[in-house]
Order: sequence, then C-alpha cells, then structure tokens
Amino acid sequence: MKILIPIDGSAGSQRAVNYVISHLDTFKTPPAVLLLNVQWKVATANVKLFINQDVINDYYREQGLSSLQSARAALDEAQLSYQYHVSVGGPAEAITQYAREQAVDQIVMCRQGEGGLQLFLLGSVVGKVLHLADCPVLLIK
Repeated sequence: MKILIPIDGSAGSQRAVNYVISHLDTFKTPPAVLLLNVQWKVATANVKLFINQDVINDYYREQGLSSLQSARAALDEAQLSYQYHVSVGGPAEAITQYAREQAVDQIVMCRQGEGGLQLFLLGSVVGKVLHLADCPVLLIK
C-alpha cells in the first residue's frame, strides 16, 4: 500500500505522520510512505527579472526540506522507509497530481490547521483535496 502524507511543517501534519506510525500493525506489510511538501509559488515574472531561477529553486528546496525535517525524523526513528518530494504550486492541486502520478492508495492528512489564517488556508486545501483526489483521503483530527 502507498500512503501519501502532505507535510507543511505544522503540528497537524506531524500528527498525520504519527498516526501512520502508530497504526503500522494494521498493515500486512509496511506501507510505502511518500512525504510531499508543497511550496507556494512566489516567483512571478517580475521577481525572475532580479533573482536567478537557481536561487529561487534553492529557496524552494531549503524551505521544503526544513518543513519535512520532523516528519523524516519520526519515520527514521520508527525505521519505516519513505520517499520525499518538494513541489511548487497550489497545494491541493500539487497533492492530488502527485498522488495520481505515484499511484497512491491513500492520502493521510490533518483535517485543519491551528487557527486564524492558517485554519482558513489549510481548510480550503483539505476541501479541495477531498474534491480532487482519485483515492481515499483519511483526515486526522
């Protein structure tokens, strides 16, 4: 079974990782875990006039790896193998596209953010993922 866990570096995304780890005994064989961090596209045409594309790509990669750090550490400690990927774009679209490309069996994600603007943004991402996904989506409280 392939499980995709979108990671934004929040406590909620860490809860999704911990949920998968704590339920490993429900699988006949350990699942293939895919971690995905999506970076909002910040480089518009005007920005690209002043900043080299390689610098922008390095920024996306650094921010993505930073967001993935806790999730990777938890999976390493659980001795569960995983793959990770950093994508750029709209989170819901990137999550569902990556799930299709990787033939994911299930997406596991937190159902909401921590509050305020984050709650609004993550809530809308969850709603879009539920609407766009071709596979089951498990929402963790």
